[in-house]
Amino acid sequence: MDTMTSFLRLPSDLTLHYRSDGAGDPLVLINALGTDLRVWDSVVAHLVHHARLIRYDKRGHGLSSAPPAPYTIRDHVADLKHLLDALALERVNLVGLSVGGLIAMQFALEQPARVSRLILCDTDAKIGTFEGWEQRIAAVRERGLDQMSAEILARWFAPSFRETEPDQWEGCRNMLARQSIEGYTGTCAALRDADLRDSLGAITSPVLVLVGREDASVTVDAAQSLADRLGAALGVIEGSGHLPPVEQPQVVARHVIDFLYSGDRYARGMTIRRRVLGDAHVDRAEADKTEFDHDFQQFITETAWGTAWVRGGISRTTRHLITIAILAALGKEHELAMHLRATRSTGVTLSELEEAFFQVAVYAGIPAANTAFSLAKRELTEHD
Repeated sequence: MDTMTSFLRLPSDLTLHYRSDGAGDPLVLINALGTDLRVWDSVVAHLVHHARLIRYDKRGHGLSSAPPAPYTIRDHVADLKHLLDALALERVNLVGLSVGGLIAMQFALEQPARVSRLILCDTDAKIGTFEGWEQRIAAVRERGLDQMSAEILARWFAPSFRETEPDQWEGCRNMLARQSIEGYTGTCAALRDADLRDSLGAITSPVLVLVGREDASVTVDAAQSLADRLGAALGVIEGSGHLPPVEQPQVVARHVIDFLYSGDRYARGMTIRRRVLGDAHVDRAEADKTEFDHDFQQFITETAWGTAWVRGGISRTTRHLITIAILAALGKEHELAMHLRATRSTGVTLSELEEAFFQVAVYAGIPAANTAFSLAKRELTEHD
């Protein structure tokens, strides 16, 4: 997995902290007010083998610079544009959470050619009221985020979250309490002034709207209204409040995968097939394809590679190890040899193969494991 954490000096003289994980088509994750890029950690674990994931601490948050308040949504959009320019990313998919959704929508309005698809999570074209944000700004400046953290987190999460996930709740409280006052209130001002309700019709990218069932800040009805105005589908995430990436990361990842990659399972399957088995193998298989097996080849590319192999929940390395163990147990020597050679691409190690084959010996028989060991020695030494 390709991972890079770095800092970028912007033309505005701000420093932006960002992280890139994985490889493939770029998917940019934009976090909520009072959070930093770590709010996506558990989602990234499910998506990292599907795309290049770009996360960043927006201005005033995390390790990025916190210039004096107030900020505007366009300030945040300019920061995002400079980040994508610096990374030479011409076209991306965007996922925006809360204020991150407003940033994503405004970016899509200003830079439509650069946005492939939008996923808007627990956000709206207008969030809150002018008076409400003014009160929040005044309260934070008077009391501080540490003193206000409990009441803010009560709006972030479902009521049961503090009791069922006390360690994670405390970690998120620490994350909020340690944000910059200037950064927090500056982005409150951006939320106070942002109103995209009259501009939604100009968004041309395909959109998916997600919302936590128990979100008290952006209700299900509000999310449904946003989806209707954008001509988008709505996904309601059970057991979650305002931050589904923290409470239900696997569900969020499943929605992302289905929306971004299920539209053309063949193309996605071919991409994954090449990443696992290698271009040379797939090119040979495609060259050998005839009218007789054309439909069958399309079927396995869409069903195996474009469906099972793109699921979240486990890493691609783990999925490959499971596949190898099953092939060994079933005695499918041709396919097993092919997948053993592919371990160079997926990162399955010799020690992991050894343990998998011991399990095969116990549950599928010593002869099957013996064959697997022999094939592994042959394929992983002859081809080195």
